[in-house]
Amino acid sequence: MKIDVVISAKYIEEENLRGKAAVIIDTLRATSTISTALNNGAKEVIPVLTIEEAVAIRENIGTGLLGGERKGLKIDGFNLSNSPQDYKRETVDGKIIIFTTTNGTRAIRGAKHAEDIIIASVINGKSVSEELIKLNKDIVIINAGTYDQFSIDDFLTAGYIIDMISEKKDLELTDIAKTAQFMYKSSKDFSFAENAAHYKRMIEIEQFEDLKYCFSKDIINIVPRYKDGIIKLWN
Repeated sequence: MKIDVVISAKYIEEENLRGKAAVIIDTLRATSTISTALNNGAKEVIPVLTIEEAVAIRENIGTGLLGGERKGLKIDGFNLSNSPQDYKRETVDGKIIIFTTTNGTRAIRGAKHAEDIIIASVINGKSVSEELIKLNKDIVIINAGTYDQFSIDDFLTAGYIIDMISEKKDLELTDIAKTAQFMYKSSKDFSFAENAAHYKRMIEIEQFEDLKYCFSKDIINIVPRYKDGIIKLWN
């Protein structure tokens, strides 16, 4: 099994994904929030690139909650922000979420040429690693990054998932995948993520609970997948 890591959505290459499993990571916070929403009973999440697209989809289907952010903040007129704290069971159970974020939904949509597309974060990392072992395909981990740039928080999460897979499978890692695993093993409590620009942005907008939550290992045991334009728990 081969594993590669892409440092941000900007660097996704179509040919590098064909026949492989893509793992999308946006630890702060899109993939953490998507997993939380589905774990709390959301029917599905529709990831979109723009605010206008989100509004148009809700008008077309006649239902759904609008969720997402720009610059980390809730979008005017939307029902929900990009904080997993918003996606409580009493709010999202049985609902469709139409979701747009600065980095995460772009990475998800950009992975469309992969054979399987899995939504991953620290909070469901173990379940994701177990599913990837079952799939037994070559893997490309796509870090959403921050405004097209490398993001420490996503890179550490990639290292976490690689490290768990390596305990049960013989792996062929690219140099960048080896580096991700090394960085994670050097900071297993994710404390090094405090140096990330994105982490500091979360501090600026006082998302302290989100930071604690998004770096909590394996508190959710689900594996969301993106297929046919939606993210849900596929049978």
